[in-house]
Amino acid sequence: MSFHTRFTCWGVCLALAAGAASAADSDIAKLTKDPKSWAMQAGDFNNHRYSELKQINSKNARNLTVAWTFSTGVLRGHEGGPLVIGDTMYVHSPFPNKVFAIALEDQSIRWKYEPKQDAAVIPVMCCDTVNRGVAYANGKIFLQQADTTLVALDAKTGDELWKIKVGDPKLGETTTNTPHVFKDKILTGISGGEFGVRGRLTAHDMNSGKIVWKAWSTGPDKDLIVDPAKTMTWTDGKMAPIGPDSSLKTWEGDQWKLGGGTTWGWYSYDPDTNLVYYGTGNPSTWNPRQRPGDNKWSMTIFARDLDTGMAKWVYQMTPHDEWDYDGVNEMILADIKVKGKERKALVHFDRNGFAYTMDRVSGELLVAEKFDPVVNWATHVDMKSGRPQVVAKYSTDKNGPDVNTKGVCPSALGTKDQQPASYSRKTGLFYVPTNHVCMDYEPFQIEYTAGQPYVGSTLSMYAAPGSHGGMGNFIAWDAGAGKMVWSKPERFSVWSGALSTAGDVVFYGTLEGYLKAVDLNGKELWKFKTPSGIIGNVTTWEYKGKQYIGVLSGIGGWAGIGLAAGLTKGTEGLGAVGGYKDLAKYTELGGVLTVFALPDR
Repeated sequence: MSFHTRFTCWGVCLALAAGAASAADSDIAKLTKDPKSWAMQAGDFNNHRYSELKQINSKNARNLTVAWTFSTGVLRGHEGGPLVIGDTMYVHSPFPNKVFAIALEDQSIRWKYEPKQDAAVIPVMCCDTVNRGVAYANGKIFLQQADTTLVALDAKTGDELWKIKVGDPKLGETTTNTPHVFKDKILTGISGGEFGVRGRLTAHDMNSGKIVWKAWSTGPDKDLIVDPAKTMTWTDGKMAPIGPDSSLKTWEGDQWKLGGGTTWGWYSYDPDTNLVYYGTGNPSTWNPRQRPGDNKWSMTIFARDLDTGMAKWVYQMTPHDEWDYDGVNEMILADIKVKGKERKALVHFDRNGFAYTMDRVSGELLVAEKFDPVVNWATHVDMKSGRPQVVAKYSTDKNGPDVNTKGVCPSALGTKDQQPASYSRKTGLFYVPTNHVCMDYEPFQIEYTAGQPYVGSTLSMYAAPGSHGGMGNFIAWDAGAGKMVWSKPERFSVWSGALSTAGDVVFYGTLEGYLKAVDLNGKELWKFKTPSGIIGNVTTWEYKGKQYIGVLSGIGGWAGIGLAAGLTKGTEGLGAVGGYKDLAKYTELGGVLTVFALPDR
């Protein structure tokens, strides 16, 4: 029996098994259609982070006041945000990954879950002890702990229902992203690209945690779950099959086994095509000379069938990455007009500084433009090959090990890291938190040791020279045209997830700790200084006829790692400590949920 025949049979069998389970699909699709709830971290399957609620609007947002607050009792970086299901809110924390169920009626704690984890996992968490939030479905809360344990809790009682390990911290594997529930499955990723981890996406049965399929980012075709003749990619101005051994051919020897391509970002799902979309991270090591070739499929957008894991199409954004431009940022699904034609689009704001608009069904590349004008490592993306055109001056590979390549824009933080953008179904624009930061990058030879850092580079970061002096911008983007509509400068990177609403207000947080509201032209309407820097994502819900806005504050993450971990040397924190040293003048450690509403009349 041929490889293709065996693979097709295997895929069909999986599809039949998944079809039998479809009767047990989760209730999450229904819940996300109710604007009174906030049932997923991204708000919906499309990663829109948009709400139809409009009690709070551009005319009255200036009147917002604090309704109540809640301390998690944990310091360090608070990413992600709360979920609201009915009359209950679910709040999480960074390590040790506490989960609280809070009654909206009186803010009392209905239950608290605190897993027992070995603190030895903390040193192998690359960029702070963050967690991007819990998931909900069918009366269960799903938590992806730092130590790679995926656990299901009873949403009413907090009791453990089941748990399963998805990785091994002794190898540098950790988990920081939210689980994603689509239909009857939970999808989990892995972190650890700085430890030589081999990335993968894993689908679990929602009711038992058992693994349904596992798709690796690098390696043989059977591990990738690809069909060499049918999995497509953009090349020579059209879609074409990836061919056999598409990953193996782009690595030297067995380097793919330490290949990175981790999957710690945000995933999206299109029920019409049954495709899941996600991105893979940087190849290991950060010294590009040690891993010649394109290093597929790191830095890649994958579109996979949810039931079987089979990849329909792939697109590598940064072949042979030389700057740590992880490709894990969210894939936003939107039906928009691109160059005058209606498209079922996927929009992705990549770390490398280019905003990509693609046909999410076929995988065709439609638009690729810089969303920060200071991006200089490449002149443009060649639309025929899909490859960025690298500027030799900023190539850390061409310059070689032990050479400090200066003035690379963006820094390894990217023009945008994991902080998710928002798409307004009302305006058709994308509202994007960005970094306005450049770097010096010096790679060096490094040997792999399991569980030890496998970076091989020294970095220094600083605000983009010759600009407004700050380290961030909050922008509005037209993805159909590939053009910036407006940009609002900020003192530091905007590391908070955005929220847009039908009330013509867009919300975001700042590293100094301000929650801000702007109108559709970027004009600031209101701001409030929360107890700590904001790297959490803004959410909204309605309870008893009143709209609320909530955000976690707690400085940390990669940008705030100096404060979070007490680091002081400029090159520590993979270069972030020196770049963000002034943060200490504006904020301090914390861990508080702050909830806002309009005053009662």
